[in-house]
Amino acid sequence: MFMSVVWFIRHGESISNANLPTEHPASSPLTSLGELEARCVADVFTEKPSLITHSSYVRARQTAEPTIARFMPVNVEVWPVHEFTYLAPKRYFGTTLSERRPLAEAYWERMDPHFRDEGEGESFAAFLVRVQNTLTLLRQQNEPFVAVFSHGLFIGGILWALLHGLPDALREEDVTPRMMRRYSHFVRGMHIPNGSILAVTLNGRFAHISGIVSDHVAGLEVDEKNGHLP
Repeated sequence: MFMSVVWFIRHGESISNANLPTEHPASSPLTSLGELEARCVADVFTEKPSLITHSSYVRARQTAEPTIARFMPVNVEVWPVHEFTYLAPKRYFGTTLSERRPLAEAYWERMDPHFRDEGEGESFAAFLVRVQNTLTLLRQQNEPFVAVFSHGLFIGGILWALLHGLPDALREEDVTPRMMRRYSHFVRGMHIPNGSILAVTLNGRFAHISGIVSDHVAGLEVDEKNGHLP
């Protein structure tokens, strides 16, 4: 049976991660540290990916760019592996992560998998279906080595889905408050650092999880004057 190695890579530090004001969840760029983390991610690869995918969000694309540049020409695709954006996009305009925290806490206290904040945020049910559809798509690719540049909550969803064995044909109406609660507890207890890599080997319905690697971005500091490590 065909086996595929998949690296799920969290984007580098963004202005939102740095608690700076944002305009839209999709448009938050990397900080100088995030750009350095992206270059360090590119250096980790010891072989060329057969496919590089990234989300449509700016920070994921910017994180993928050094890897794409290193291995050109390489197949590059934009996939719906963007962050679980459960707050309405308008909540982000001019606000920091700290300022949005009470809204985020209220969302999770509601524990309604079908709730959409202000009618515009993504529901947990839609998010979980998107996660499962991504795993199904990866199993259909027949690519030996895929790099997926994505986001923390999404990668947490991938790992949670692999551990819990969700059905391929998962529907939004199948998603329950219990599933949402279990996911919430899972991701709250797990840290996925910016620039870290979750390595997974997919073999049909089976998956081998190698773990999350972050040594390549641990302890990085930016020389703001010269733009590199001091």
